[in-house]
Amino acid sequence: VALLGFTSGTTGTPKATMHFHRDLLIIADGYAREVLGVVPDDVFVGSPPLAFTFGLGGLAIFPLRFGAAATLLENASPPNMIEIIEKYKATVCFTAPTAYRAMLSAMDQGADLSSLRAAVSAGETLPAPVFEDWKRKTGKPMLDGIGATEMLHIFISNRFDDHRAACTGKPVTGYEAKIVDQDGEEVSRGIVGRLAVRGPTGCRYLADDRQAVYVKDGWNITGDSFSMDEDGYLHFAARNDDMIVSAGYNIAGPEVEAALLSHPFVAECAVVGKPDTQRGTIVQAHVVLTKDVPKDVSTIKLLQEHVKAKIAPYKYPRDIQFIAALPKTPTGKIQRFALREKP
Repeated sequence: VALLGFTSGTTGTPKATMHFHRDLLIIADGYAREVLGVVPDDVFVGSPPLAFTFGLGGLAIFPLRFGAAATLLENASPPNMIEIIEKYKATVCFTAPTAYRAMLSAMDQGADLSSLRAAVSAGETLPAPVFEDWKRKTGKPMLDGIGATEMLHIFISNRFDDHRAACTGKPVTGYEAKIVDQDGEEVSRGIVGRLAVRGPTGCRYLADDRQAVYVKDGWNITGDSFSMDEDGYLHFAARNDDMIVSAGYNIAGPEVEAALLSHPFVAECAVVGKPDTQRGTIVQAHVVLTKDVPKDVSTIKLLQEHVKAKIAPYKYPRDIQFIAALPKTPTGKIQRFALREKP
């Protein structure tokens, strides 16, 4: 065993995942070579700590494998990353969508991030408005991808020459993916189900009974709800436990979040299900507003009407809570379970 990687704890108690030495080379010679096309002249920057496998790959394994460089920050806040990108002309960035929104705002104020050739987004779903704004402003696509500590790194990704908004792309070479129901049976194209993946890396928990839940018949059940279209592209719906069933309707929280984020008053947001006596569960949105926007009933109504106009009206957040900041893990993932526990 080369390393024990601990899951981030977005759903509760972290789990220790075991990875072999060969796994480190697999993610470098797979994702980094195939998708990123890393060259020795590249300079990596990112927000994830090296203790998390997203950061370990992007800020240590990949640059070391290909003779490139990495700029490491003790405090990888968006302002610090922007400064380091400008100073060292970083070419590849690994961070979450929240930080890319801050970078877009900084570019509006004159920041020069033109050295970036690859903006890799993972850790949280990439909202279509962020993808579209980045492409419009830089002329380059963002590389949305999904990985897992259990799988070591990203195993499904968009490509530079094959990308679209609200789409996670296709599996990295060597990996297979399918969408299954609760019984493990593959579902039809276009139907939302549970993502199952297998390939050269996989889940090996250290002395943890949850291994039997994650791995079924050789397939890793990642805990994500996806659909696969007729062309084999994968589309994220929600974490399995983030699907909201309200009055019999299945509502994917990230779709509501993307609608809210498309309004200029919204800086950040997270959607969870809130118990309701009439509907079973309702959509509750926790919203961080942009500066000087009033936190009042008129803003709530405005945002609710905006969502109704963007997506199916029944998906709108019936409860909106204004919050100063969203609870997050050190890697930038939103801790929705903490929002569910709020009174």
